[in-house]
Amino acid sequence: MSTGLEAVFAPVRSQTAFEETVERLGTAIRLGLLPPGTRLPAERELCGKFGIARSTLRQALVALGQSGHLRATRGRGGGTFVADQLPPSAPPAREVLDAWRDTCDQRLSVEIGIATLAADRASDDQLEALDEVIDELDTLLEDFPAYRQADVRFHVALAESTGCQRLVTACTEAQGAMTQLIELIAHPPEVLAASNHQHRRLLEALHRRDEQAAALVMIEHLRGTEHILAGLLPAL
Repeated sequence: MSTGLEAVFAPVRSQTAFEETVERLGTAIRLGLLPPGTRLPAERELCGKFGIARSTLRQALVALGQSGHLRATRGRGGGTFVADQLPPSAPPAREVLDAWRDTCDQRLSVEIGIATLAADRASDDQLEALDEVIDELDTLLEDFPAYRQADVRFHVALAESTGCQRLVTACTEAQGAMTQLIELIAHPPEVLAASNHQHRRLLEALHRRDEQAAALVMIEHLRGTEHILAGLLPAL
Protein backbone atom coordinates (compact mmCIF):
# COMPACT_ATOMS: atom_id res chain seq x y z
CA MET A 1 0.00 0.00 0.00
CA SER A 2 1.34 3.46 -0.90
CA THR A 3 2.19 6.01 1.79
CA GLY A 4 -0.78 8.14 0.74
CA LEU A 5 -3.23 5.28 1.15
CA GLU A 6 -1.73 4.34 4.51
CA ALA A 7 -2.76 7.83 5.68
CA VAL A 8 -6.22 7.42 4.16
CA PHE A 9 -6.81 4.16 6.01
CA ALA A 10 -5.36 5.24 9.38
CA PRO A 11 -7.58 5.05 12.52
CA VAL A 12 -10.18 7.78 12.99
CA ARG A 13 -11.40 9.45 16.18
CA SER A 14 -14.43 7.89 17.81
CA GLN A 15 -16.38 11.15 18.38
CA THR A 16 -16.70 11.92 14.66
CA ALA A 17 -15.97 8.49 13.22
CA PHE A 18 -18.75 8.55 10.63
CA GLU A 19 -17.99 12.03 9.31
CA GLU A 20 -14.22 11.52 9.38
CA THR A 21 -14.54 8.26 7.44
CA VAL A 22 -16.58 10.11 4.80
CA GLU A 23 -13.88 12.79 4.70
CA ARG A 24 -11.02 10.30 4.34
CA LEU A 25 -12.61 8.34 1.53
CA GLY A 26 -14.11 11.37 -0.23
CA THR A 27 -10.78 13.20 -0.19
CA ALA A 28 -8.90 10.14 -1.44
CA ILE A 29 -11.35 9.80 -4.32
CA ARG A 30 -11.19 13.50 -5.21
CA LEU A 31 -7.38 13.51 -5.16
CA GLY A 32 -7.11 10.35 -7.25
CA LEU A 33 -5.55 8.23 -4.50
CA LEU A 34 -8.53 5.96 -5.09
CA PRO A 35 -9.02 6.18 -8.88
CA PRO A 36 -12.34 5.46 -10.64
CA GLY A 37 -13.14 1.76 -10.60
CA THR A 38 -10.97 1.01 -7.58
CA ARG A 39 -12.38 -1.72 -5.38
CA LEU A 40 -12.30 -0.85 -1.69
CA PRO A 41 -10.93 -3.38 0.78
CA ALA A 42 -13.42 -5.71 2.44
CA GLU A 43 -15.54 -4.26 5.24
CA ARG A 44 -13.77 -6.26 7.94
CA GLU A 45 -10.41 -4.99 6.76
CA LEU A 46 -11.61 -1.38 6.55
CA CYS A 47 -13.12 -1.56 10.03
CA GLY A 48 -9.79 -2.77 11.36
CA LYS A 49 -7.82 -0.04 9.59
CA PHE A 50 -10.16 2.78 10.65
CA GLY A 51 -10.76 1.34 14.12
CA ILE A 52 -14.54 1.68 13.78
CA ALA A 53 -17.62 -0.50 14.08
CA ARG A 54 -19.05 -2.12 10.96
CA SER A 55 -22.30 -0.17 11.41
CA THR A 56 -20.34 3.11 11.31
CA LEU A 57 -18.44 2.04 8.21
CA ARG A 58 -21.61 1.01 6.42
CA GLN A 59 -23.21 4.34 7.28
CA ALA A 60 -20.26 6.15 5.68
CA LEU A 61 -20.30 3.90 2.60
CA VAL A 62 -24.04 4.47 2.16
CA ALA A 63 -23.53 8.24 2.38
CA LEU A 64 -20.78 8.15 -0.26
CA GLY A 65 -22.96 5.96 -2.44
CA GLN A 66 -25.83 8.42 -2.12
CA SER A 67 -23.50 11.26 -3.11
CA GLY A 68 -22.35 9.37 -6.22
CA HIS A 69 -18.76 8.75 -5.10
CA LEU A 70 -19.11 4.97 -4.63
CA ARG A 71 -21.11 2.16 -6.20
CA ALA A 72 -21.83 -1.30 -4.82
CA THR A 73 -22.29 -4.50 -6.81
CA ARG A 74 -23.44 -7.95 -5.69
CA GLY A 75 -22.46 -11.45 -6.67
CA ARG A 76 -19.13 -12.90 -7.75
CA GLY A 77 -16.63 -10.11 -8.23
CA GLY A 78 -18.90 -7.74 -6.34
CA GLY A 79 -17.96 -5.25 -3.70
CA THR A 80 -17.75 -1.49 -3.20
CA PHE A 81 -16.05 0.46 -5.99
CA VAL A 82 -15.14 4.06 -6.67
CA ALA A 83 -17.64 5.44 -9.19
CA ASP A 84 -16.43 5.52 -12.78
CA GLN A 85 -17.46 9.17 -13.02
CA LEU A 86 -17.76 11.53 -10.08
CA PRO A 87 -20.99 13.51 -9.66
CA PRO A 88 -21.05 16.99 -11.18
CA SER A 89 -20.89 19.84 -8.71
CA ALA A 90 -21.68 23.52 -8.82
CA PRO A 91 -18.81 25.64 -10.20
CA PRO A 92 -16.75 26.47 -7.11
CA ALA A 93 -16.13 30.07 -6.21
CA ARG A 94 -12.40 30.32 -5.49
CA GLU A 95 -12.79 32.90 -2.73
CA VAL A 96 -15.38 30.74 -0.98
CA LEU A 97 -13.27 27.59 -1.16
CA ASP A 98 -10.07 29.40 -0.19
CA ALA A 99 -11.70 30.56 3.03
CA TRP A 100 -13.72 27.45 3.88
CA ARG A 101 -11.77 26.56 7.01
CA ASP A 102 -11.96 30.15 8.25
CA THR A 103 -15.71 29.99 7.74
CA CYS A 104 -15.92 26.81 9.80
CA ASP A 105 -13.69 28.30 12.51
CA GLN A 106 -15.89 31.39 12.74
CA ARG A 107 -19.00 29.28 13.12
CA LEU A 108 -17.33 27.08 15.74
CA SER A 109 -16.31 30.02 17.89
CA VAL A 110 -19.81 31.52 17.77
CA GLU A 111 -21.97 28.44 18.19
CA ILE A 112 -20.08 26.85 21.08
CA GLY A 113 -20.83 29.97 23.09
CA ILE A 114 -24.44 29.88 21.96
CA ALA A 115 -24.86 26.27 23.10
CA THR A 116 -23.32 27.05 26.48
CA LEU A 117 -25.53 30.08 27.12
CA ALA A 118 -28.65 28.36 25.81
CA ALA A 119 -28.22 25.58 28.37
CA ASP A 120 -28.48 28.23 31.06
CA ARG A 121 -30.92 30.72 29.57
CA ALA A 122 -33.33 29.02 27.15
CA SER A 123 -36.92 28.86 28.40
CA ASP A 124 -38.85 25.61 28.42
CA ASP A 125 -41.09 26.97 25.65
CA GLN A 126 -38.05 27.78 23.50
CA LEU A 127 -36.64 24.28 24.02
CA GLU A 128 -39.98 22.72 23.09
CA ALA A 129 -40.01 24.79 19.89
CA LEU A 130 -36.52 23.53 19.07
CA ASP A 131 -37.71 19.96 19.67
CA GLU A 132 -40.42 20.55 17.07
CA VAL A 133 -37.84 21.74 14.52
CA ILE A 134 -35.81 18.57 15.09
CA ASP A 135 -38.90 16.44 14.49
CA GLU A 136 -39.55 18.42 11.29
CA LEU A 137 -35.96 17.87 10.12
CA ASP A 138 -36.41 14.10 10.43
CA THR A 139 -39.16 14.32 7.79
CA LEU A 140 -37.00 16.30 5.33
CA LEU A 141 -34.01 14.00 4.80
CA GLU A 142 -34.91 13.52 1.12
CA ASP A 143 -35.56 17.23 0.49
CA PHE A 144 -32.30 19.08 1.12
CA PRO A 145 -33.48 22.65 0.30
CA ALA A 146 -36.28 22.32 2.86
CA TYR A 147 -33.94 20.58 5.30
CA ARG A 148 -31.40 23.39 5.05
CA GLN A 149 -34.04 26.06 5.69
CA ALA A 150 -35.20 24.24 8.81
CA ASP A 151 -31.61 23.64 9.89
CA VAL A 152 -30.87 27.37 9.72
CA ARG A 153 -34.07 28.08 11.69
CA PHE A 154 -32.89 25.67 14.36
CA HIS A 155 -29.49 27.30 14.81
CA VAL A 156 -30.81 30.86 14.71
CA ALA A 157 -33.59 29.99 17.20
CA LEU A 158 -30.95 28.46 19.45
CA ALA A 159 -29.06 31.76 19.31
CA GLU A 160 -32.26 33.69 20.06
CA SER A 161 -32.77 31.58 23.18
CA THR A 162 -29.62 33.13 24.69
CA GLY A 163 -31.24 36.56 24.73
CA CYS A 164 -28.14 38.08 23.16
CA GLN A 165 -28.91 39.95 19.93
CA ARG A 166 -25.23 40.17 18.94
CA LEU A 167 -25.01 36.37 19.01
CA VAL A 168 -28.14 36.13 16.87
CA THR A 169 -26.50 38.44 14.31
CA ALA A 170 -23.21 36.52 14.45
CA CYS A 171 -25.02 33.19 14.07
CA THR A 172 -27.03 34.44 11.11
CA GLU A 173 -23.86 35.66 9.39
CA ALA A 174 -22.08 32.36 10.06
CA GLN A 175 -25.03 30.36 8.70
CA GLY A 176 -25.07 32.47 5.54
CA ALA A 177 -21.38 31.81 4.94
CA MET A 178 -21.83 28.10 5.61
CA THR A 179 -24.70 27.92 3.13
CA GLN A 180 -22.34 29.10 0.37
CA LEU A 181 -20.11 26.12 1.17
CA ILE A 182 -22.84 23.56 1.71
CA GLU A 183 -24.38 24.38 -1.67
CA LEU A 184 -21.17 23.10 -3.32
CA ILE A 185 -21.48 19.51 -2.10
CA ALA A 186 -23.87 16.58 -2.40
CA HIS A 187 -26.38 16.07 0.41
CA PRO A 188 -26.74 12.35 1.19
CA PRO A 189 -29.76 11.63 3.42
CA GLU A 190 -27.49 9.48 5.61
CA VAL A 191 -25.39 12.55 6.41
CA LEU A 192 -28.48 14.65 7.15
CA ALA A 193 -29.83 11.96 9.48
CA ALA A 194 -26.55 11.82 11.40
CA SER A 195 -26.50 15.60 11.68
CA ASN A 196 -30.04 15.73 13.05
CA HIS A 197 -29.21 13.00 15.56
CA GLN A 198 -26.57 15.38 16.90
CA HIS A 199 -29.21 18.13 17.08
CA ARG A 200 -31.34 15.81 19.20
CA ARG A 201 -28.46 15.01 21.55
CA LEU A 202 -27.76 18.74 21.88
CA LEU A 203 -31.36 19.37 22.90
CA GLU A 204 -31.16 16.57 25.46
CA ALA A 205 -28.19 18.35 27.04
CA LEU A 206 -30.08 21.67 26.98
CA HIS A 207 -33.10 20.13 28.69
CA ARG A 208 -30.75 18.86 31.44
CA ARG A 209 -29.24 22.37 31.69
CA ASP A 210 -25.84 20.77 31.19
CA GLU A 211 -23.63 23.51 29.73
CA GLN A 212 -20.54 21.35 29.35
CA ALA A 213 -22.39 18.55 27.56
CA ALA A 214 -24.12 21.06 25.28
CA ALA A 215 -20.78 22.60 24.31
CA LEU A 216 -19.21 19.18 23.66
CA VAL A 217 -22.10 18.02 21.46
CA MET A 218 -21.98 21.29 19.54
CA ILE A 219 -18.24 20.82 18.94
CA GLU A 220 -18.89 17.29 17.69
CA HIS A 221 -21.71 18.54 15.45
CA LEU A 222 -19.65 21.33 13.85
CA ARG A 223 -16.51 19.22 13.49
CA GLY A 224 -18.65 16.61 11.80
CA THR A 225 -19.81 19.16 9.24
CA GLU A 226 -16.21 20.21 8.69
CA HIS A 227 -15.21 16.60 7.97
CA ILE A 228 -18.04 16.21 5.46
CA LEU A 229 -17.01 19.41 3.69
CA ALA A 230 -13.36 18.31 3.59
CA GLY A 231 -14.38 15.06 1.96
CA LEU A 232 -16.94 16.32 -0.54
CA LEU A 233 -15.96 19.88 -1.52
CA PRO A 234 -14.79 20.10 -5.15
CA ALA A 235 -11.12 20.70 -5.81
CA LEU A 236 -9.98 24.14 -6.93
